[in-house]
Amino acid sequence: MFLAWNEMKHSKLRYGLVIGVIFLIAYLVFFLTGLANGLAQTNRSAVDSWKADHIILSEQANKNLRLSRFSTALADEVKADQTAELTQASATIKANDKSKVNVNLFAIKSDEFLRPKLSDGKIFSKTGQVVADSSLKKAYQLEIGDEITLGDSGKKLTITGFTDKASFNVQPVLYLSKDTLTSILGDNSQAATISALVVRGKVNQVSKGLESMTIASFIENLPGYKAQNLTFSFMIGFLIVIAAIVIGIFIYILTLQKKEIFGVLKAQGISNGYLSRMVFAQTFILALLAVGLGLLVTMASALVLPTSVPFQINPLFFAGISVLMILIAVFGALFSVVSIVKVDPLKAIG
Repeated sequence: MFLAWNEMKHSKLRYGLVIGVIFLIAYLVFFLTGLANGLAQTNRSAVDSWKADHIILSEQANKNLRLSRFSTALADEVKADQTAELTQASATIKANDKSKVNVNLFAIKSDEFLRPKLSDGKIFSKTGQVVADSSLKKAYQLEIGDEITLGDSGKKLTITGFTDKASFNVQPVLYLSKDTLTSILGDNSQAATISALVVRGKVNQVSKGLESMTIASFIENLPGYKAQNLTFSFMIGFLIVIAAIVIGIFIYILTLQKKEIFGVLKAQGISNGYLSRMVFAQTFILALLAVGLGLLVTMASALVLPTSVPFQINPLFFAGISVLMILIAVFGALFSVVSIVKVDPLKAIG
């Protein structure tokens, strides 16, 4: 470690360039990971907040909440530990600054467990009142008591409270009562049915025409969710491998340039094991500095990103990626170690 660190201090520019290249790759990996995690959360955060075990949808819906519709009579035939009704609809609202925003309407009963945890305000108690996702507050400067206009119908909804992390399919959620949804949709058949039964605990009996699935399976079947995660996973995986290859190539080239020096050291009796440990230590230091710098810059970037960018840091996941990048980079130093072992002191000295 001593020899590795002193050589790096002696050749600051050379090793600084190596650290710079690895830092840029590490920063890209962390940034893409934050975006992937943020996008995943905007798809599923409302579902996670339910803290449920199962969801029951119509068999014809193909595991899609938006397409699921069934009668309350069918819901009454379901036997499960604890259930809550949910009716979903989509709408466009106009905020204070006249911006149009696509939202999900979740009609629930305020005394059931789907009731959102409020970060501000109170739960809806009258027709025409809603609880909104706090992202609307940040992005469109909405406050409690503000009225939002629903689409082209001109109907007004009053915000009584805000809840954190309530988005579904990359759209914010408005929680409201079934009466409010009926007043919005009128005599629409959609308002007279429910979209899903959310279950905490076990499902003992499901009515004919309905399908029960775990929450994990439901999330995996959200439109675009699986494809999005796979795409980002492959991108991040390839970038980690590329980072390891880059650092391996740099260390290998530096090793070849020092062939004569290694020959002199071996002629003085320094073992292959000692020189190999030096290369591994040098690679570890380079990777640690570059990955650490990339992590710090990523966290700084998260502080200045606009709220419209779905970016979220997962400390455990970031720590895992950091360790993986460093380990793979150290593993890439094996090529340099092999070349050191093959150095003939007499030939190297000339």
